[in-house]
Amino acid sequence: MKFDTKRNAGNAGLSMAIAYFGSNGNTVSIPLNDTQDYDLIADIGGYLKKVQVKATNTMRTKNAYSLSLRSVSGTTRKSYKTVKDTDVDLLFCLCGDGTMYLIPVSVLGNSSSISLCKEKSKYSRDDDVDYSKYIVHI
Repeated sequence: MKFDTKRNAGNAGLSMAIAYFGSNGNTVSIPLNDTQDYDLIADIGGYLKKVQVKATNTMRTKNAYSLSLRSVSGTTRKSYKTVKDTDVDLLFCLCGDGTMYLIPVSVLGNSSSISLCKEKSKYSRDDDVDYSKYIVHI
């Protein structure tokens, strides 16, 4: 995966999200501009779901990726909202190793970032969300 710039990471994430939904028989619609909270809409079983796509290559620990949930202005580079502040249904995440997650926004906490790994760490607290159950495959 080409993650050498934030733009390439974003393009890879969007491409993989389209491939994931399309390969699973869902119709994908892409907005004409980028002023809305979502990156695509997926028709899943007759229900339209707004999806925000994020990609990361940032490692938090030896086997966990750190994913920022903040949106950043393209001109000022200032953070202005998190995924929880938006009107989206699903968060599609692509990690640098190719692992993909489809996470309902309703399970996200109020934090500005999450850790994604293929299995729950033995150091996790009991109330930590185990995002490994949201791993998806094409």
